[in-house]
Amino acid sequence: MIFVTVGTDTHQFDRLIKAMDDLVKKKATKEKVVAQIGNSTYEPKNFEYFRFKPYEEVEELTKKSNFVISHAGAGSIMLALENKKPVIVVPRLKKYDEHVNDHQIEITKELEKQGRILGVYDISELKEKINKVEKMKSKSFPKPRIPGIIENFIKSSF
Repeated sequence: MIFVTVGTDTHQFDRLIKAMDDLVKKKATKEKVVAQIGNSTYEPKNFEYFRFKPYEEVEELTKKSNFVISHAGAGSIMLALENKKPVIVVPRLKKYDEHVNDHQIEITKELEKQGRILGVYDISELKEKINKVEKMKSKSFPKPRIPGIIENFIKSSF
């Protein structure tokens, strides 16, 4: 199962949800997909979704998943990595009204540089990254020290 999460931000993340819906429709993956779509306005037609659930239920979905596709929110990434799940990260972008600025690009690049996640900077790369993770089978990314990584990133940015 692939668990897709966009976090709890007040902005929509339709770009990711639509792209995933299209891939499932085209049978680009054989995996079942379950998504937390938050405040997205687009509602998928080809996989199961919900807007918000208690943290414990999101944690359980993460544990049951083979891998996670996430926005670049520290909490979502940390949860996946702590559960030793490979993570594909799609940063939210200001130009699509998905966030107030583009700080998620910087987080994604830093974690990708460290080999902890796979970043998707153009939504057309999503299928390629899914294929890459599916070929990895049970290999997981190294367990991070997320609080330190995020803290250092914040300190160096301001």
